[in-house]
Amino acid sequence: MAKRILALTLGSALAVVGLVAAFEPIRGHAETSGGGALKGAADFASIADTKERSKAIFAEASRVLTHPRCINCHPATRSPTQGEDMHPHVPLMIAADSSMGPAGLACSTCHGPENRGIVGSRLKSIPGNAHWQLAPESMAWQGLTVSQICQQVKDTERNGNRSHADLIKHMGEDHLVGWAWHPGEGRSAPPGSQAELAALIAAWVDTGAECPD
Repeated sequence: MAKRILALTLGSALAVVGLVAAFEPIRGHAETSGGGALKGAADFASIADTKERSKAIFAEASRVLTHPRCINCHPATRSPTQGEDMHPHVPLMIAADSSMGPAGLACSTCHGPENRGIVGSRLKSIPGNAHWQLAPESMAWQGLTVSQICQQVKDTERNGNRSHADLIKHMGEDHLVGWAWHPGEGRSAPPGSQAELAALIAAWVDTGAECPD
């Protein structure tokens, strides 16, 4: 009986993976990997007004925060999106009760501790990370302006009670944040690197953590 249950469970998981692999090519999944350059804090030194410099620095950092690799897991609803075009996740995932996914179809059903290649599929790979999960509802970014994201990022009531120092550490050291620059074959990465993003956030904090208009 136990073997039969195991076989059914594995069969269901493989069916889900097969569905994703079959659906994804229809969406025209991009197959790029480079994210381009990210300006450093020194590039904004010519802006004399400290507040305006702070705003400009966050706007540059937002090129990472609004990239599909990040924003797919910061959806407007409790359903993640995927792909460069941020289409609805397949299969449909609703994380109403948990950031790990619904009971019976948790994120870990398909997403393992690391990226997994898929042979013979245009999907190329299934993304994975040991901490794979949806961002908390209070950190929904999709549909917000850069200014609104900025206000949310520094609001301790909506950012996981993180201080400015905590934000720098989170952006620079969090393993899941770092995954964005190593998303697996078939996915683009945001510009720069995790260390460069953290340096920008630190410079933004040092200049007053002002938000773009």
